[in-house]
Amino acid sequence: MRNVTDECIQIVIGDGHPMFVDGIRALLHSIETLSIVAEVSTGSAAYRSIMEFSPRIAILDSAMAGMRGLAILDQLRADAEGTAIIILSDCEETTYVHRVLATGVRGYLLKRSTGSSIIEAVHAVSRGGLYLDPAVAAQIIPTGVFGVSGPAGAKPAVRALTEREREVLRLIALGFTNKEVAGRLGITTKSIETYKTRATEKLDIHSRAKIVQYAMVQGWLESPLP
Repeated sequence: MRNVTDECIQIVIGDGHPMFVDGIRALLHSIETLSIVAEVSTGSAAYRSIMEFSPRIAILDSAMAGMRGLAILDQLRADAEGTAIIILSDCEETTYVHRVLATGVRGYLLKRSTGSSIIEAVHAVSRGGLYLDPAVAAQIIPTGVFGVSGPAGAKPAVRALTEREREVLRLIALGFTNKEVAGRLGITTKSIETYKTRATEKLDIHSRAKIVQYAMVQGWLESPLP
């Protein structure tokens, strides 16, 4: 495990499958700002490690032994408010995803999610954002949101947005601040605010949560970061 510094985002990994833990460890270890402080294989061990280390993020397998259904997640919401939970699951069933999100978790990934999705989820959640695997996102956002109509999964038109407005909203949905978006795109923070305002007025969405939902409907979170 990497030495922990004040700048590192500390992470606990909880999964009962050693090979899967190995894969996540290798993926996250390539990023200097991330530090894995504990690896556990049961829900009770995950709870103890989170209480001991108070990590920024915990990545937990929902089917891990000792999770007691979703009871551990409810307990963590009460006892570890400073830790954002990302759930790993094989389940894509809408009712179950809703139940998991109701416990206050900040991310929901499928076991078949790509490595880039896991990294994007960690970055988004660490900045206070929400991340859902694109495969389940459209299922849990009701038809009719943002003008979506017709068959389930249909996407609203985005022709009114410029390319720059789309990119600004995508980065905001991933959890970046205006200052961080400005640095990535090489423009001023004031310009970012202008693009954000124009885009949200066109779409009639005025909260970060709605921006995240819209980005998921569009599939923008599947793309690699610039």
